[in-house]
Parts: sequence; structure tokens; C-alpha cells
Amino acid sequence: MITYEYPFNERIRTLLRLEDLFDKASYFLEQQGSREHHAVLLALFEILEVAGRADLKMDLIQELERQRQSLLIFRNNPDISEEALSGALYEIEQCSAALLGMTGKIGQFLRENDWLMGIKSRAVIPGGVCEFDLPSYHYWQHQDPEARRAALLDWLKPFMPLRSGLAIVLRLLRASGRSEHQVAEGGAFQMMLGGSAAQMVRVSLKPQIAYVPEISANKYALNIRFTCPDYDHRPRHAETDVEFDMVFCNL
Repeated sequence: MITYEYPFNERIRTLLRLEDLFDKASYFLEQQGSREHHAVLLALFEILEVAGRADLKMDLIQELERQRQSLLIFRNNPDISEEALSGALYEIEQCSAALLGMTGKIGQFLRENDWLMGIKSRAVIPGGVCEFDLPSYHYWQHQDPEARRAALLDWLKPFMPLRSGLAIVLRLLRASGRSEHQVAEGGAFQMMLGGSAAQMVRVSLKPQIAYVPEISANKYALNIRFTCPDYDHRPRHAETDVEFDMVFCNL
């Protein structure tokens, strides 16, 4: 299944963006090449920008505490695995402690690194990190892959509590809903939500269904328009019924 996630508010949108950036950084970090490690550095700069929201850390701490209190209700419930419950509570408590341990403005240690900030300022310019622009960075790219990886890990490490916190929140969010099978007649689907408190909707289609959902939603209504990708011209609206699965997620 191909799943498309549509967040209903800016907080979830920020968490999804950070998740994507952390995943990219982790993937390219495992590679050996200097170009792949350059991609890690670009992802790191984007993480710095997205995570710069002043309230992001407290948002995660408050949400984790809310989830911890919700889980505590299930203590001594014979239908709930005590071992699994304890593990989940421990994970949340450890993550909250790590977030509380983050002091100062998020990413300030990077902003104080003039060498990295010089690369960041050049990276937004097309072709701006050529060797004649940044000879010291060109030299760094020719260092041993393990030395580069160690440096990248060192720069990423202070962000890891954020990654752990958002991973828990998004995992709980995705598991909160129940999948329903739907049909978009003539490629269009509309549902009135009546002030729903949903924070995200997930739309899943089988890979062989060659349509892409264009989603617009607020707490009152959800509209999905399925289009057939046309990579050379404007996408064409689906003219047939489209089957899909949908999940409303809310913590």
C-alpha cells in the first residue's frame, strides 16, 4: 500500500517534516561517499531550521506526559500486558528526561560554529559549495569516511531527544485510528466532519492504482480529489471510481 498522510494542524506538520529529515540524515549517514555525507549536512541544516520553533520541545514534553498519564490508567488491568505497559512507560519517561535535559535554544551549538554556518549560508546558493568557494569544506570531504561520520554524528547527537520524542508521538498517533474502506465515485470523495478533533488523516491505495489523492481538509470537511499523474502536463482528474482505505488519527 502507498500511504499519504495529511496533517490537520501545524504541530503535526512540523513533526512529519522533522521525521522525514531525520530519516534522510540516518540513511545517508550509513553511506561512505562524500556526496552522501553532504546530503546529511543539508538535512542537518534543514532540521536546525524546522526545529527552531521555540515551543517544539515543550509541545513534545507535554504530549508525552499526557500519554504517560493515559497509560497509567491501564495499570493492573488483566487484559493488558504488564511487561509491554512498563516498557512503553519507561520509553516515554526516558525520552521526557532527555528532552528536559536539552538546555538553551535548540541547535544553538550549531549556530555558534562559524565553519558550519559558512557552509549553510553557501548551501542555499545554486552550486555555492564548490571547492573554490569553500576550500576547507572541500578538504573535509576528502577525509576518511569514518572521520566524517563521527563529526556528523557529533553534530546530530544533540537533536536526538527530539527525534525520539516525535517518533513516540507519531507512532501513537498513527496507531490511534481505525481503517475504513472507502470508494471515491468518479474520483471525488467528500465527508463532513462536524468539528472533528482529528489531527491527521491517512489515505492508502494499492500500488497498482495509478491515482494520487489531492487532499484538503479542516475540522468541518474533508475533500479528496484523485488525479492521474501526468509528468509532462497538468494532472488529469480520475474518471472512474477509486477504492482506498482511510484512517482518522487523533491522540
